Amino acid sequence: MDLFLWRHCDAEDGAPDLARRLTPLGRGDAERMASWLNARLPPDCRIVSSPAQRARETAAALGRTFEVDEDLAPGADVDDVLRVADWPDAPTAVLIVAHQPTLGATAAQLVAVAATRPFRKGAVLWLSQENGGAVLRAAASPEEI
Repeated sequence: MDLFLWRHCDAEDGAPDLARRLTPLGRGDAERMASWLNARLPPDCRIVSSPAQRARETAAALGRTFEVDEDLAPGADVDDVLRVADWPDAPTAVLIVAHQPTLGATAAQLVAVAATRPFRKGAVLWLSQENGGAVLRAAASPEEI
């Protein structure tokens, strides 16, 4: 299976945390990354977002149907992400839109090399399950595409 981890894009400061929206920069980055992702995601990719407004807005930039899962809210842990994604057994690719430090910790657990790369706002890591392990297929941030 392929697992895509997408950190939400730049959001406004403030409270309540779950209501924070994307900034104009964040909206632009989300559109740029969505274009990159749409060229790579299979049509049947399952997309799951944190319930936070900024994550939902990031996911919405794809123009595809997505689910919202409370288990991906800020404060989620690696086990939550892997359970929601059904890693490594999901029958199709899965894209998770969520938060730091959870996504970085998930990548670090799956493939050590991913941990050496900063997980910037709007960044995506693409991991594949191969021969019982994880392989980093791509890493991109809005400024790189």
